[in-house]
Amino acid sequence: MTQSFATPILRFGIIADPQYAAIEPHVGMDRYYANSLAKLGDAIEVFNGEDLSFVMTLGDIIDRDFASFDDILPVYEELKHENLFLLGNHDFSVAPEHLAHVSARVGLSAPHYSFVRHGWRFIVLNGNEVSTFAPPEGHPHREIAAAKLAELRAAGAINANAWNAMASDEQFAWLADEIEAAGRANERVIVMNHYPVYPPNEHDCWDRERIIELLSPQDHVAAYFNGHNHVGNYGAVNGCHFVNFKGMVDTEAENAFAIVEIWPDRITIHGFGREDDRTLALRA
Repeated sequence: MTQSFATPILRFGIIADPQYAAIEPHVGMDRYYANSLAKLGDAIEVFNGEDLSFVMTLGDIIDRDFASFDDILPVYEELKHENLFLLGNHDFSVAPEHLAHVSARVGLSAPHYSFVRHGWRFIVLNGNEVSTFAPPEGHPHREIAAAKLAELRAAGAINANAWNAMASDEQFAWLADEIEAAGRANERVIVMNHYPVYPPNEHDCWDRERIIELLSPQDHVAAYFNGHNHVGNYGAVNGCHFVNFKGMVDTEAENAFAIVEIWPDRITIHGFGREDDRTLALRA
C-alpha cells in the first residue's frame, strides 16, 4: 500500500522564456515581447502567495539587447522567494562587448551550478557554452560549435540549427560527476537546462543523445526540465521524465508558468495559463 503524505517534500516555481524586449509583437509567431513584464508580475504575485523553496527561470529572460535586463530584472525583485536563473540563447542576443557580462548581469557567479534541497539535487546546466552566439568573439568554443553544427547539418539532423547549442565536454563530465555524487549521497536528481533533449525536436541541444544516455539508466535521476521550445513537450525514457515548459512570451494575454511539487512517489506540476498539469511517477 502506498503511504499517504499530507504535504509535499518540496515546492518550487518554474518560468520559461519570458523573452522580454520593448519591441512590437511578432504576430506571425504569436510572441508579445513587451507583455512579458505584466505576465511576469502576475506570476510573481501567484508565487508570493505560495510556500516555495525557490523560483527558477529556464532561460531567455530577454529577447534581445543588454538594456532589456534593466526593465525585466526589477520585476523579479518583487519575488519573496529565492530567485534562480539559467541562461538561454536569446540572453546572448546582445552586442559583442556585453557577451562576457551576461551571467554576472543576472547574478550568476557561475553559468552552471548545483544545489540541494531536502534530499533533492538540482543540477543547472549552461546549455549555451558551445555555440555560435554565446562565447566571446575568438573563443575556441565558437570554432567547436561551427564544426558540430556543420556535422549535424551534413547528417540531416533535425536539431541542426544555429539557435541551438550544447555543453562542453568538461561541463558534461561535471554533470556526470554531480549525478554520481548525488547517488552516493542518496539524493534524487532533477537536471535543468534551456534546451530540450527528448522527444526529438528541432529545438534540441546538439548533444541530446549523450544526455539521454547519461540520465535515463540511473534510477535516482527523476527528471529533466527545460524551455526553448515554446509550445512545450513531454516524453519519458526508462522512467526518466523530460518536461519542456511552455514559453511565457507567447500569446497576447495568456500566461504560462508552473508550481512543481515533489512527493515521495511522484512529481506534480500545477500549470497556470497555457501550461499543462502533469503527474510524474518516480522510479522506485
